[in-house]
Order: sequence, then C-alpha cells, then structure tokens
Amino acid sequence: MPRDASELARRLARDAEAVCRHYLSNGRRQGRYWTVGDVRNTPGRSMFVRLIGPGSGPGAAGHWTDAASAEYGDLLDVIRESCGLVDFRDVVDEARRFLSLPRAGLRLRRLSPKPDRTPVPVGSPEAAQRLFAMSQPIRRTLVESYLRNRGIKAVHDAGALRFHPRCYYRPDERSPTETWPAMIAAVTNLDGRITGAHRTWLDPNGFDAVRLGKAPIDTQRKAMGGLLGHAVRFGVAGEVMVAGEGIETMLSLRYALPAMPMAAALSANHLAALLLPPALRRLYIARDADAAGDIALAALTERAEEAGIQALALSSRMGDFNEDLRTFGLRALHRTLCIQLAPQDVVRFMGPGAVMRDRKLGSLSGCQPSTPKDYPA
Repeated sequence: MPRDASELARRLARDAEAVCRHYLSNGRRQGRYWTVGDVRNTPGRSMFVRLIGPGSGPGAAGHWTDAASAEYGDLLDVIRESCGLVDFRDVVDEARRFLSLPRAGLRLRRLSPKPDRTPVPVGSPEAAQRLFAMSQPIRRTLVESYLRNRGIKAVHDAGALRFHPRCYYRPDERSPTETWPAMIAAVTNLDGRITGAHRTWLDPNGFDAVRLGKAPIDTQRKAMGGLLGHAVRFGVAGEVMVAGEGIETMLSLRYALPAMPMAAALSANHLAALLLPPALRRLYIARDADAAGDIALAALTERAEEAGIQALALSSRMGDFNEDLRTFGLRALHRTLCIQLAPQDVVRFMGPGAVMRDRKLGSLSGCQPSTPKDYPA
C-alpha cells in the first residue's frame, strides 16, 4: 500500500495515459505526451503531460507543464484541479478510488504548482496567467454563492472561472492597495491560450440587492492583459455558438442552454471585435438592450456575414438575460429563447420535446420562428 502521497503519485504515473483519459478527457495523445488546454480539462493544446519516462526526477512520467500559464505539477494536481477539489484529503481519496485502493491514512503533502516568480509587467498577459494560476476552483466558494444569488444555479464548463480570496484592488494611483475576494475569469484566444483575466470583486458579507453581491467599491470589475478579439469561453465552439458581453449574461444563457457554446467578450466594443472560430456557421449575438449593444450587434453581424456566417440576434425582455433570469425565472427564459433559435437548434440544444413543453408551460407563440426559411441547416 502507498505510504505517502509521493508514492500515490508514482502509482498514478505508472498508468499516466489512463489517468489522462479519465480526468483530462478533452485532450488527446500526441506521441509521448497527452495534450489538453489546461489542468482543469479545458479543450486546447497548451498543457503537456508526459506519458512515458522514469519513475521520478527530470522527465518523469505523469509530470505536466502548461505553456500558457507556467503551471506545472503531477497527476495528483490533475485530479485536484479537474475535479474541483479543495481539501487535499479529498484528492487522496479520489486517487485511491481511481487506483482501486482502500482508503487509509497518509502522510499528506499539499501540492500546488510552482509558477516562475520572475517579475512580469503589471496588467500584461503574463500577469493575467499568473493571477489565474494562483486562484482556486469555484466549488464551495463565494463565487458559487454570488452566481446562485444572480439566479445561476449551475455553471457548466466552469474551468474559465476561478476564485481568489484576497485579490488586489487599488482605487487609484494615490490610494493604498486593498484586498477583496474576487471572481477571476480567464480570457482566451481561439487556441485556448490565456491572454487576459477579468476580475469581479465580491462582497464577503453576502448578497446585496443593490450591488447584486459585488464589493462596495467604486470599480467592481476590471480586466487585464490582451482582450481585443478574445473572450471568456464556456464550452468549445463548433458550427454554432452564442456571443455576448457580460459574464453573468452568458452564464444565464448557458444555464438555460447547457450544451450551447458561449463566449463573453466583456464589453460592447470587444464584442464588436470578437474573433470568430473558422468552423463557425451560425452565430447568435446576445444583445444588451442599450445603444452600445445595438452598435455591437450591427458591427459583429456585418463581420460575421462577410465571413459567410449566419448572424442572428437574441433579445432579452429586460436589460440583459441575467435580468430576465432573475425577474422571470428559468422557464420563462427557455420560452424567450425557444422562439428566437433556429428550429434545428431548438431540437439540438433544448431537446425534441421543447415545442411541446413550451406549449404546456403556456407560451402563446410556441417555439416555431415566424420565418423558418431564413434558418439554413
């Protein structure tokens, strides 16, 4: 039986490919390595896990490096991050379960990636990568509570979001630095590389109906790093996706349509400049109900159509889709979306029974768009 966590990591490394296939299922084998977007199982190619090598030391099997974030570690770190575990004892129990070993007391060591501490420019993509790497999964944190209070009861593909309990905040150059808990969102390019980060500082005292759970400070949100053309992504875009501005707006849509890939561009200007995946064929644009939202919708629609991509607007009843979710509830949001999606997307992302369910819920308009001929397959 393994005597300590180091021995447990070595046992996992003996079957590194099986560990990767189970916990990093969005990756694939490439020669002697398993490649994936990051240790939280985000699709991509920036993280490399060595599948073949000695049992310990340089080049050991099971060791991994993320070229985008400078994180590195072993397969116990993979289990911790991909499963969203916080207590290391839970990591040990999950590893022993995978190896079919009985639970037993171990001499535990807390593992964490050791990023390079060479100074990097403030606000740079490298600084954003380090901030994200220093943060933790959102499970059982203030971020989960904040999103639940915003009506978002489930976050699908939460790898783009993390929690930092003491994130620096400085009102201006003359003010001292403060620390507040924050939701950290990774901004990534089309290859899954982290180019920036977005911070939403939160109120540690709980939800406030006026600030909606955000910290009582002047600037509650700030972004850093490279943002232009990039986005906070939930799911992997294929032929269909939704793009919009705010994180909470897109998470509300993702809550209603958990299989639909989403991208939050963070502002109207950045939404207008969003880079579109080459395989994309139909783009839904979640417009905020204001002048800036209208301008972004028009600009992105024009760019999409020039690229041969069908662009369709999704309009909320209130100011944005999170306001719709909080005001009217999930069922009403389903109905709002059902009549705006192309018929094939209703079936694909809401299920073949969506029309019948919608009618049972009392929708007067049903799920059929008024001009189905406008929606090619």
